[in-house]
Parts: sequence; C-alpha cells; structure tokens
Amino acid sequence: MNIFKGFLLCLFAVAVHEAGHLIPMCKFGHCPNEIKILPFEISISDNSRQQRTFKQNLIIIIFGPLANFVCFIILYLLYLFCDEIFLLPAFANISVCLFNLMPVLSLDGGQMLYLLLSRRFSYKTSEKIVDIITFIFLFPLAALGFLILFNSKYNFSLLLICVYLVLSLVCRNNRYY
Repeated sequence: MNIFKGFLLCLFAVAVHEAGHLIPMCKFGHCPNEIKILPFEISISDNSRQQRTFKQNLIIIIFGPLANFVCFIILYLLYLFCDEIFLLPAFANISVCLFNLMPVLSLDGGQMLYLLLSRRFSYKTSEKIVDIITFIFLFPLAALGFLILFNSKYNFSLLLICVYLVLSLVCRNNRYY
C-alpha cells in the first residue's frame, strides 16, 4: 500500500469516527458551534456539554469508536463475502476505534474515564487520576516504541504515535472534558 492510499484510508476512518460523535450530538439537539481541524486534534466545540445529561455525554463519547467498530464489521463482512479491497478500510476503522479507546485524556477513552470518575469523585480528583493513568499508559508505550525503533532500525510508528499523544496533551492546555 502506498502512503497516499494509507492516508486516505485513515482519513476515511477519522471521518466515520467524528460522524459517530456528531450524529448523537445533533440528535440530542446540541449541534456543534464549530469544528476545528488542528494538527493534533479534531475539536468539536459546543456550549451545551454541561447542560447535557451524563448519559447523553457518555453516548456522544462512545459513538465515535462505536461508529468505527460498526464500519469495521460491515467492511470485514464485505471482504469475506465479496472482495479483498474491503480489508484495508476495515483495518483502518478498527485501528482508529482501538486507538481512540486508549485511556489517554486527549482521546475518547480518557474522556470517558474522566466522565465516569467525575460521577464518583470531585472534578479535581478526577483530573489527577486521569493524568496519572495517562502517564502510566504513555510511558511504557513510549519505551516500547524506542525498543522497537532500536531493534528494527526503521520502524518508528509506535514512537510516532506516542509523540502525537504527548503533543495532543500539550495542545489541550489541560482542558478536561
């Protein structure tokens, strides 16, 4: 697969993911004010996050990865019964799904974790717990990325993902949820 085709497949999977967030958001009557595409995040801004119920916010967060998972199932079934052309888009969608479920603050998994913790703990305590879990998760992942880089002498993909996640956290300026 050439790099341009891979980029387009990832772009397709990201579009499916963001549509997964937008559909329930609009269904609940809270369409976004703006959508920003930045180097290290796609930001969907709406002023009604605090007005929505816990359940509505959880559904909106979950529907991004869920949309990728459903798309993966459909594309994988098409691959099994029709043509090999559907395999790479299927893998792009499951990759985006799993990536976004990581418990890192700037991803859906971290946002979901923060939302769930906020029901039991204060917002400050929830922020600290998510920060700790993010660090605990990213540090070994980065170390593994370095090991893979040194052992393979060219495979820097995991290390690049870790750099992306760290930069996305820095760009967030400690914005929680």
